[in-house]
Amino acid sequence: MIGGLNGGGDPAMFDDFMPAKRELRPHQIEAINGLRQSFGKGLKRVILQAPTGFGKTLTTAKIIESALAKGKRVLFTVPRIALIDQAVNEFEREGVDHIGVIQASHPRTDATAPVQVATFQSLGRRLEAVRRPFDLVIIDECHEAHKVGFQLMSMWPDTHFVGLSATPWTKGLAIHWQGLVIAATIGDLIERDYLSKFTVFAPHVPDLSGVRSRAGEYVDDDLVGVMGENKIVANVVNTWLEKGEGRPTLVFGINRAHAAQLQAEFERAGVSAGYVDCDTDRMEMAKLERDFRSGEIKVACSVRKLTTGIDWPVGCIIDAAPTRSEMLHVQKIGRGLRINPGTETCIILDHAGNSLRLGLVTDIYHDVLDDGKMSDADRKKPKAEKLPKPCTNCGVLHTGPVCPACGHVKMLARINEGEGELVEIGAGKAKTYSRAEKQNFWSMALWVDDERGKGGRLAKGLYKGKFGVWPRDLRDSRKAPDFEFMSYEKSRRIAYAKRMEKERGTK
Repeated sequence: MIGGLNGGGDPAMFDDFMPAKRELRPHQIEAINGLRQSFGKGLKRVILQAPTGFGKTLTTAKIIESALAKGKRVLFTVPRIALIDQAVNEFEREGVDHIGVIQASHPRTDATAPVQVATFQSLGRRLEAVRRPFDLVIIDECHEAHKVGFQLMSMWPDTHFVGLSATPWTKGLAIHWQGLVIAATIGDLIERDYLSKFTVFAPHVPDLSGVRSRAGEYVDDDLVGVMGENKIVANVVNTWLEKGEGRPTLVFGINRAHAAQLQAEFERAGVSAGYVDCDTDRMEMAKLERDFRSGEIKVACSVRKLTTGIDWPVGCIIDAAPTRSEMLHVQKIGRGLRINPGTETCIILDHAGNSLRLGLVTDIYHDVLDDGKMSDADRKKPKAEKLPKPCTNCGVLHTGPVCPACGHVKMLARINEGEGELVEIGAGKAKTYSRAEKQNFWSMALWVDDERGKGGRLAKGLYKGKFGVWPRDLRDSRKAPDFEFMSYEKSRRIAYAKRMEKERGTK
């Protein structure tokens, strides 16, 4: 889908892209063709909306190769210095060489290179020195709307600009950008098996009635007062033990103190957890990534740091930071949608209630750039129709009249505020278990039951709690439990202790 103006132009920059090491997928070809058509209509500044997992690096490398083949000079900008080397390495893997970096004292500084990589921070200090315009400027994460990018557009009116973003919904983008190309949505890529299918579990909506807003976003100090309560932090960990399946997990906290509090609670529960924020340096980040990939760290707690620019093997997202921003909501969930070996599906534990308040990420969609004139009320109208509601029969949250999991016709349901069990939400069928999975669980339950001398009562209780039925026609075999099973078993012990404590308090 292309939005833009009519007129003449030079689409040659995107014609006849050279063969590369990897073959372009259909949606990537559509993206390049969409850009070519937009420039052919006379547009100079066009945004490509590319969801997480789209294959942005390969697509961008093809665009750059085509420009180089025609003798063009290319500038690629990244939002942070930490992403400079990552961009250079990724382009070189795709066959783009002779790259220079615009950054003080960088070893790859080479003003003669036809491709330059820079941050806007570095460019801002060197605008006077950049005399000769580039033929093509590619702006990564263009929704961040850096002032320097708009200055370049003004300085170089004849230059072609391509913006890249999974969420180009910043207010007023259409003032500077002329067109939008959407080659695929998150839902499209999930249907084509390029992104992970996901299941969302959400608590009852947290009470944010007393939380102030500033500049369109919740005030962090007020949010911490709600989400930082000990019982809520403990519930985050216990829910992961029960439903997280021991998957490699990213946790999004509200601020440094909240993220550190979550990390400490995971550590107290015997779960290895790391911590990262905007002050974490490159060496620390590299070590955290190595430990995360190796499994030495199961959970990485962060404050905004991991919302963009990473490609880790994530199988679970814990969102404990309420937001009013669709962009931030989609960026966070997107970290878990890349398909990696062992993370072909994603579990989302939404303790912030963002999916209930803003919608499932597959339902958040805008096909035009914001011109800065649309009112907040108008901006909210389309998504209000797509907010998910829980099925009153099975708890799966969906947006259509018929539950995709159980076939139940949706009835009007009231969602009570307050603390409660997580409910499953999302499009698709409810999780089912094979006989082999049930036997595997039962064998581990019997092993733990024997170790604790419970005479079969514990094993049966764990099985009933997991599958909703008593065990039948399963082998009486034992198997040492794995991490996922022990996490689930520990969550049941914690839940039982809480029930007993509550009952004693009411007597």
